[in-house]
Amino acid sequence: MGQLDLRAVTKSFGQTDVIKGVDLSVADGEFCVFVGPSGCGKSTLLRIIAGLEDATSGDILIDGRRVNATAPADREISMVFQSYALYPHLTVRDNMALGLRQSGAPRATIDERVANASRMLSLEPLLARRPSELSGGQRQRVAIGRAIVRTPKLFLFDEPLSNLDAALRVHTRIEIARLHRELAATMIYVTHDQVEAMTLADKIVVLNAGRIEQVGAPMQLYNDPANTFVAGFIGSPQMNLLAAGPLGQPGKTLGIRPEHLELDREAGAFPGAISHVEHLGGETNVYVRTDTHGLLTVRRFGEHRFAVDETVHLTPDPARVFHFDEDGRRLRP
Repeated sequence: MGQLDLRAVTKSFGQTDVIKGVDLSVADGEFCVFVGPSGCGKSTLLRIIAGLEDATSGDILIDGRRVNATAPADREISMVFQSYALYPHLTVRDNMALGLRQSGAPRATIDERVANASRMLSLEPLLARRPSELSGGQRQRVAIGRAIVRTPKLFLFDEPLSNLDAALRVHTRIEIARLHRELAATMIYVTHDQVEAMTLADKIVVLNAGRIEQVGAPMQLYNDPANTFVAGFIGSPQMNLLAAGPLGQPGKTLGIRPEHLELDREAGAFPGAISHVEHLGGETNVYVRTDTHGLLTVRRFGEHRFAVDETVHLTPDPARVFHFDEDGRRLRP
């Protein structure tokens, strides 16, 4: 089992409030991702769950047991850090086995669990090597393997892919998703990268300035954001936010995703001039400077040719426009 419940959790450093009353439930076996901009409190919240930071107030429960005063080693969790945190003088095998040895696990149990984790992560050829003989991606797999052998109730990941190059990030992301399916374990994962959040999570928790803005499945947040913060943070390229008045629409603000803006050379709702074009192969992002709405992004699938300074016309799909009030809250029909 690996049910996590946070009840009115706060954290202050002196006079600075970092976590401001977080309530959250993560079901057993769920993959939950904390996402938000730098300084939003996501890593601090993870450290509170791990017991590396004390909550100022509120309760942390794992499988219904309050663990506020429980030492990290006794919370039945495993944590994977951004920095890998491997012992340089130990082999891969010994790095993975160390926690079990320190807890007094039998040798047969240690050998079995290390062998299973090594097989899952394709580490068998590397077991005799030391960290200095491994690539960054291999080191991260060892760190994940060290977490797996402990068979914890909760796996905690603190931006584990940020030190990897783009290709390795994609590969390791796929491996983590596969491990989640195989282990059926509860995983809590912190990232600033909303693409990671969208591709890994069963549930995304969007944090901003120490508070939860919205919780939901990835496509729920994409298609039904609660406010302009979530609407602007989830999705790449970012949602266009513009004043509603010139389009004659209700509400104070309109949100239009780049793929829901039609671009035409001849006619449309309002004109603009192309400022920049990104050719990405499978899609083309066109940045259009308008007099009424500033710089807007249009996403078109496939290859399209446009020239900088070319005049074009934009038209939003009325069925896919989001409406927000003056405080940024979603207005619903």
